Amino acid sequence: MDSGNLAWLITASALVLFMTPGVAFFYGGLVKAKSVVSMMMMSFGAMALVGVLWILYGFNMSGVDSTWAFAGNPFSDFGLASASSDDLVGALFGATFGIITVALISGAIADRAKFGAWMLFAGIWATVVYFPVAAWVWGGGWVYNLGTSFGFSTEVIDYAGGTAVHINAGAAALALALVLGKRIGFQKGINKPHSVPLVVLGASILWFGWFGFNAGAEGLGALGTEDTVVGLIVINTLGATAAAIIGWLIVEKLKDGKATSVGAASGAVSGLVAITPACANLTPGWALLLGVVTGAVCALAIELKWKLGYDDSLDVVGVHLVGGLIGTVYLGFFATETGLFLGGGFEQLILQVVAAVGVLIYSFVIAFILGFAIDKTIGFRIKNEDELAGVDSTVHGEEGYAMV
Repeated sequence: MDSGNLAWLITASALVLFMTPGVAFFYGGLVKAKSVVSMMMMSFGAMALVGVLWILYGFNMSGVDSTWAFAGNPFSDFGLASASSDDLVGALFGATFGIITVALISGAIADRAKFGAWMLFAGIWATVVYFPVAAWVWGGGWVYNLGTSFGFSTEVIDYAGGTAVHINAGAAALALALVLGKRIGFQKGINKPHSVPLVVLGASILWFGWFGFNAGAEGLGALGTEDTVVGLIVINTLGATAAAIIGWLIVEKLKDGKATSVGAASGAVSGLVAITPACANLTPGWALLLGVVTGAVCALAIELKWKLGYDDSLDVVGVHLVGGLIGTVYLGFFATETGLFLGGGFEQLILQVVAAVGVLIYSFVIAFILGFAIDKTIGFRIKNEDELAGVDSTVHGEEGYAMV
């Protein structure tokens, strides 16, 4: 890498790492005041644990030598002892993706999870799900080479993580929500966000960091794209997100009679999720359409938990799983030159659907088995009386706001 690419990649890595505290603020503001410490600790726990595991063996697992390999050899360069300087910078960037993917899952189990059980889940899930899936999608695995395997003239498009990050995290979140069950008194309006400003602050940090998330790979030259693609990536990251806010607020106004700041923040996140896989392969107009559609659909999708009866506390399924699916499949229709409506045939659509469904099923099944095993051994959910008293004081011995 030249000095410019190197400087940008380090900056992008810092931006993406900052996104996980953004998740902590976003999630922390959405829960009740006596759960904010627990919610933020799960994000910081992910930063600590996944960061260590990635350096020890996760980076080694994220690349494979053959299409159908499960993952790379975790002991090939244990602890990155022999990695070059360029490899270490690439490892830094990759670590930030693994960290935020795990942190996103925590929103589904707000108000009722043990911290130790969460950390055990996070470490094992990162090892057996995220690290291998990263290899499948970006490291030469079956998703990366799916088009070649099918004899197609194109390949799966997932520029920055529609499958590996959002569908992956959303599927795992659904599995954990089912394992842990419903919160006490689960019903519509069970609790309101205790701090709307924290929610908006968290969403703003996420939007800020997402420019590193989407455009950061250009510092690696990972896809051999020209520098002009960077302009397309950043304008799409702005446009799709802005349009998603509008889409969400329109639905919210029509459905509930009011457009809210929490809705605007949630709409922004849904747009960021959807544009993640598509940022380098849509013209700005199609990115705007993707944003408004995703914001509207996700605003409706968050209602599914009340109809279907799963307690996804902070709508990880409705925003990240649904938004990730929309952004990934949308490319099958509107990807420049290869989308069904833009000069291509059905090949791109088939590839996008197969990749999305494959990652979804794998992540859900493993997360469900892992969560179930933890719950039946050391216990994943806190006691009912501790949930009523507040998870912050019972699990961490702290209060988010000490009124003295």
